[in-house]
Amino acid sequence: MAVFDYDLGIIGGGAAGLTAAAGSAQFGAKTILIEKAEKLGGDCLHYGCVPSKTLIRTATLRAQMGRSTEFGLPACALPPVDLGAVMDRVRSVIERIQHHDSPERFCSLGAEVRFGSPSFVDDNVVAVEGERLSARTWIIATGSRPAVPPIEGIRDVPYWTNETVFSQTELPARLIVLGGGPIGLELSQAFSRLGSQVTVVEFMDQILGPEDADLAAIIRDRLESEGVIIHTATKAVKAESRASVIGLTVVPRSDEKASRVLEADALLIATGRRPNTEGLGLDQLGVVLTPRGIPVDSRMRTNIRHIFACGDVNGQYPFTHVAGYEGSIALSNAILRLPRKADYARAGWCTYTDPEVASVGLNEKRARKEGIEYRVFEEAFDGNDRALAEGAPSGKIKLLVGTKGRLLGCQIVGPRAGELIHEWVVALAGGVKLSTMAGAVHVYPTLSEISKRVAGDVFAAKIFSERTKGVLRLLFSLKGRACTPHGEE
Repeated sequence: MAVFDYDLGIIGGGAAGLTAAAGSAQFGAKTILIEKAEKLGGDCLHYGCVPSKTLIRTATLRAQMGRSTEFGLPACALPPVDLGAVMDRVRSVIERIQHHDSPERFCSLGAEVRFGSPSFVDDNVVAVEGERLSARTWIIATGSRPAVPPIEGIRDVPYWTNETVFSQTELPARLIVLGGGPIGLELSQAFSRLGSQVTVVEFMDQILGPEDADLAAIIRDRLESEGVIIHTATKAVKAESRASVIGLTVVPRSDEKASRVLEADALLIATGRRPNTEGLGLDQLGVVLTPRGIPVDSRMRTNIRHIFACGDVNGQYPFTHVAGYEGSIALSNAILRLPRKADYARAGWCTYTDPEVASVGLNEKRARKEGIEYRVFEEAFDGNDRALAEGAPSGKIKLLVGTKGRLLGCQIVGPRAGELIHEWVVALAGGVKLSTMAGAVHVYPTLSEISKRVAGDVFAAKIFSERTKGVLRLLFSLKGRACTPHGEE
């Protein structure tokens, strides 16, 4: 029987790798974590979730200051923003969280951390900085990086990505954002609120492509009302730089002869992600690779069964919480030998625009694609007392319910949608009945009441039907309406 240096080896110190390393060490497995960058934390901590939400909070506060008169307060003067000071705060938050992702902490748990560029020698051995390390099982959790589209001249233009935007210190007067997905829209709204004139260019027919069109339209309306210019169904074909001005030639997909040049002081590319697989020696090892990522089964196994792939690198769902979930799935299979499988139906997500967009389970697009029959129930936030009190009445909650009354999914576009969605994440994960949701007593006044209200809508038509009224009149001699609006007699 082969003897290995470690029970589990992990390549990549982001959400998936850190989850697996912490769990493995605490279960008593000899674990090594190898990270190519200088610090642990991965894309989420340094270039993604943490810095973007910190920036969004600052931008949101400035936007609220500009709305002071709506709340009965004196008007606030809004001087120009010092982007360097804003990014200093972003870095301070990153540094504070970095302590939780330190090598010392993982060493205290029992996991060894090494920094360097690893490459597989064979399916059990990895070479790192001239040293060979063997493990019975390996987890690849190397994440992803920004994908730069094949646009003429793009490599000669000083563009930004999520990996460079948070190191900027000068606020551009004009900013073009290439890509109308979550990253592009979150940063578009943030920079617009900080004072930039932002233009979004999106190739697809709508922004937030995976979301239902009605939810995407609410976000588009809000962004445009705040001054963001959005071009959908538009293709970028050429980029060039003259002095300090960037020119982006775009054409509408419906008429590729009608080109125009958009000008800006900065260009942010947010058109998707590419898996980080280069330099690992996976092709020579025989691990199957695709442009999207490393294919895995529901247990996170690659085609080589003792090598797992988790997080962005496997091309499933590019979310930090999903990466952590997949890391726990791989851990269960690799160390505990439990045949645990991933179930993405329970995984929600959120885009942190204002209003936020959150989703779990099926939406109408996915239900139609899978041929599933459904009914839709909606409630608007302008009927929620807390939303009105907070001056945030925009948006709605939307339930998809199967023909037999089973909850299929929930989408929310509205204030703190990312928090509100978790009631529905638990409902789907635990098989909670909609009658239970409707009967639960929610605290007043809260945004969460909208969830109780929409769940109640599922039963309202039957409970308050004319048939029900007729039966009650017969049983209890009820007299019927006490008042009828004028004109309905």
